[in-house]
Amino acid sequence: MATSCLVCTGPVTQFLDLGRQPLSDAFPAPGDDLSREYFFRLALGQCSTCTMVQLLEVPPAERMFHQTYPYRSAGSAVMREHFARVAELLLDGRTDPFVVEIGSNDGTFLRTAAERGVRHLGVDPSGDAALEAAARGVRVRVDFFTEPLARHVLAEHGPADVVFSANTVSHDPNVNSILRGVAALLAPDGVFVFEDPYLGSVLANTAFDQIIDEHVLFFSARSVVGLLHRAGLELVDVERLPVHGGQIRFTAAHTGARPAAAAVDELLAEEDALGVHRMSRLREFAARTADRRRALVALLRRLRAEGARVVGYGATAKSATVANYCGLGPELVSAVIDATPAKQGRLTPGTHIPVLPPEAFGPGTADYALLFAWNHAEEIMAKERAFAEAGGRWVRYVPEVSVD
Repeated sequence: MATSCLVCTGPVTQFLDLGRQPLSDAFPAPGDDLSREYFFRLALGQCSTCTMVQLLEVPPAERMFHQTYPYRSAGSAVMREHFARVAELLLDGRTDPFVVEIGSNDGTFLRTAAERGVRHLGVDPSGDAALEAAARGVRVRVDFFTEPLARHVLAEHGPADVVFSANTVSHDPNVNSILRGVAALLAPDGVFVFEDPYLGSVLANTAFDQIIDEHVLFFSARSVVGLLHRAGLELVDVERLPVHGGQIRFTAAHTGARPAAAAVDELLAEEDALGVHRMSRLREFAARTADRRRALVALLRRLRAEGARVVGYGATAKSATVANYCGLGPELVSAVIDATPAKQGRLTPGTHIPVLPPEAFGPGTADYALLFAWNHAEEIMAKERAFAEAGGRWVRYVPEVSVD
């Protein structure tokens, strides 16, 4: 099956189909009319022209990113520390900079700028998240970042020395408008820094749950080079990040404004050597994904037959993909534990598993915990040590199905 590329309009060939899926952050209440849930086909393809890996069907942005969008950056201590370090790094040595964040969420990144009195602006479509950012002293405009909006910000505030974004650029099918906006807003010597899931890590870890409605594009260094070029920008540095299961921090600038670091050519060469863009490699990933589903479902059915109680840990966006692709309902996973108040007392998207607060989890509450939030494993294991010490065991599915 082929369709048109979201980036360059070239032909896109499908290599993976994860079936009918709900919106990953739409948690219905128990009394809601569940027949009204929105579903779409979650399938992945690659453009043969620009190599961009992308969703073949993209739900409307307004359905995914809205007033009550529940994800919060501050929900993880690891991510709070991560964004504080990034802010310090980007602000270091700059005199009276203007910093803009695309997808500022609850202001976790911009809080450092606000506390220092640095001129800043966050742009995010979620009004509730913006209110939380404002409570942290962060200035936010509730909107989607587009080229027209960027030009409005430029006219009102002047050029940006730093434009930062985390887990947002890859979320928007209108990415070309975003990058044209960045190019218009960015000062001549400014930098655009964005962090997003890395295709190489997804393939290496068989992290099929990174494929969700919100992850529209899966970046590689090769595809990002072409993406930036179309907007008059140039990739000047890359850095691997351990957060969220494997990301790359891409740094871009106006074409010719800065020399490119050796790391860029090194990553491009590595991708070529590993065959990251070969269709055969992508189809191999799809086959491994099907294997993981069979192994996970077989394990959970065996545990149920043995009378064990299994709960999920982390009502993440990724968990929606796993649960719906594998058909995991309350009969196999009796509840999902999550610390986000907006999700508690609700049901998981599509599979309708009850979401409970952390107080419902601990020694003796379950025999096994299915680690949906595996990208926060170290933080979770330290927090829930008593569960394991009392005999509780953790079930993982990335990179392999296993029981710890």
